[in-house]
Amino acid sequence: MCSRLVSAPCLVLAAPLLAGVVVPSPLRAMSHEPQCRGTLLQLLVQEQGQARSERFRFNLRLEAEAASAAAALDQLNSRLDALRQAFNPLVQDSLVVSAPSTFPIGSAVPDSRTRAATTISGQVRRSDYDTLIQRAGRLPGVRLQGMTSLASASGQQVLEERLLKRALERGQRQADRTASALGLRRTSLLRIDQRSRPPVRALAMAADASSRFRPEEAPLPIGSINLALDYCLS
Repeated sequence: MCSRLVSAPCLVLAAPLLAGVVVPSPLRAMSHEPQCRGTLLQLLVQEQGQARSERFRFNLRLEAEAASAAAALDQLNSRLDALRQAFNPLVQDSLVVSAPSTFPIGSAVPDSRTRAATTISGQVRRSDYDTLIQRAGRLPGVRLQGMTSLASASGQQVLEERLLKRALERGQRQADRTASALGLRRTSLLRIDQRSRPPVRALAMAADASSRFRPEEAPLPIGSINLALDYCLS
């Protein structure tokens, strides 16, 4: 958290806003300009927290290799069909498959081969976390590039509300301490400017592990909130 003091008297040129609330017109904004006839304290407060993982977004790379581009693409299609059969019962909504790419490998012309590759993503429920990892590790040409922990909509809302409350309480404590240090008694909150990021954190793991993976051991979704707070101290 950082802060800035502006000597009194001063006038804040922004209307008091909560996140997502817009003042309809310039005239209304001017009529509601908060005045500070004391010392203006400007704080930047950040809070961070975790939510429960309810689902996971996975990212895979699928590859095939053959003597020609056509043969490599045929093998890639075959492997993609096997992957769909293994994953479709687990996936929420549907798989997202990118257009394939091909490129030569090897420098010697008689031994040159072609590799075809595509990327695949989707989401699975918490209960299917380990099953997806195990199936990915047993399919030929599949490399699990990462899993992203996701909170439910309600879990994310609860986290954001908790972080907002903590940030406001922290800002108020800092304002009270600053006022006390200056020999002042009153603190009035003039303005709130909220910026937050969704609670998401990526998890990279190998796809060929044989032990079981537990969703409760995965990194939790992380959310953060940033508030710019203006207080009038008097």
